[in-house]
Amino acid sequence: MLTAAVPGAHETGPALVPAYGVGAVAAVCLLTLALGLRGSRTSRTTSDFYVASRAVSARRNASAITGEYLSAASFLGLAGMMWAGGADQLWLPVGYTVGYLMLLVLVAAPLRRSGAYTLPDFAEDRLESRRVRRLVAALVLVVGLVYLLVQLQAANLALTVLTGAPTWLGACVVTAVVLTVVSAGGMRSITLVQSWHYWLKLAALWLPALVLLAVWLRAGAPEPALPPDELAAWSRPLGGHGGREHPLYTTWSSLLGQALGTMALPHVVVRYYTIRDGQAARRTTLTVIGLISAFYLALPVYGLLGRVYVASLPAGSSTDTMVLRLPLAALPGAGGQLLTTVLAAGAFVAVLSSASGLVVALAGVLDQDLVGPALSRLTGGDLDRRHSFRVAAGIATVVPLAAVPLVEHVGVNTVVIAVFAVTASTFAPLLVLGVWWPRLSRVGSLASIGVGAVLAVGAAGLSLAGVGGEGWPRALLAAPAAWTAPAAFATAVVVSLLTPGSVPRGTARTMVRLHTPENVGVDRSTG
Repeated sequence: MLTAAVPGAHETGPALVPAYGVGAVAAVCLLTLALGLRGSRTSRTTSDFYVASRAVSARRNASAITGEYLSAASFLGLAGMMWAGGADQLWLPVGYTVGYLMLLVLVAAPLRRSGAYTLPDFAEDRLESRRVRRLVAALVLVVGLVYLLVQLQAANLALTVLTGAPTWLGACVVTAVVLTVVSAGGMRSITLVQSWHYWLKLAALWLPALVLLAVWLRAGAPEPALPPDELAAWSRPLGGHGGREHPLYTTWSSLLGQALGTMALPHVVVRYYTIRDGQAARRTTLTVIGLISAFYLALPVYGLLGRVYVASLPAGSSTDTMVLRLPLAALPGAGGQLLTTVLAAGAFVAVLSSASGLVVALAGVLDQDLVGPALSRLTGGDLDRRHSFRVAAGIATVVPLAAVPLVEHVGVNTVVIAVFAVTASTFAPLLVLGVWWPRLSRVGSLASIGVGAVLAVGAAGLSLAGVGGEGWPRALLAAPAAWTAPAAFATAVVVSLLTPGSVPRGTARTMVRLHTPENVGVDRSTG
């Protein structure tokens, strides 16, 4: 996640490493383009563009999923939140990791066996309803575009802080690189890009962390520079540091939202359609849990050392910039500049990787539900879906790029929390109940998605508007997943039981297909 800058503020302080920062960003972009174009050589069919012809190995897919998931929000934002909020924020990586455990146990293998290309495909196949498909597709587009906005804002922030570049340039650079890679080879290209990106990010995070730990230990391991009373609250779990009200509820609600939301993120779900079978899906998820844990273990190092060496941030700066400022604060001179450059490269890699996955997921939905049908009518049915996919990818990148200036003062952390709350309250019930409960009806699913979306989006809007005052109302609106997600699940169950006539006729056949291992030999061309 990323935390917000002070509303209305634009100052970020002087550029940290202007020359090195430009070099690092340029090198990352060129490497991304080279990997993407290399991957495009084997991308020739529509299936290559959508799901890499379902031929990605479990190991590579795990690296790609982790590379895609660990965005700049994780690279910069989580450490900044630990710096600001203390021990309470150490639970955040746990929630994300638990999300993949739930994905492993509940939906990974059935998702692959569904044979779908996108989340709307799964919804239509399971519930035999175009209305459900259209609602899910619309929500996927909204969630994906908002999440992509977060990545573009992070790109602007990182490039401006590092080099002093205009605040709009980072988003333009990311858009150009991502659109080139996605248009060249779709899922086939970005799978290669993201699998390499994970290892680059891991090295860019751990190398400076180990050097900074050595500097800290050599200095005698000084304690965080906080007054005794603030240090006690900062270092105590559920201490409510920073004015957080009802920290126990907020922590558990955030954990639930992160776990269910991670399991249901559309750009994560789509990667489970790129592998061979359900067994590979499980192996992929197990590997992802290990890879994501290796990344998250480094973040508390930055949160702790940030409190030792970075007493405060320049006026108007977001806490996300703390990670980039830490090396020069702890190690002034060339050494600190070099470490900052490494972190800058890692942060930009994170933006490119996540943005690529989001654009592919959005392009798939746009192409199938809007762009493809429209172009097919214009061309009389003679349409190469690779071309329509490229048009959809262009729309998926240009629209959020144009919207970035409209939301630059909105707290990005609030946006990310809202995204996870929405996916936890809409797509999670659809996936879990759709996979495991044969009595789920079309009406129940529509009602659940509608209730979950209205509650989660409404809570986020009221929280942004400052409605709720203090105490429990404020806590419930700021961290809504603990009540919005159960409400969505309950709505699906109750309405489905009241509308048995809208249970799809082919449910039994679909459930057999979702839960029968591939080696049993069930005919998967039916249903």
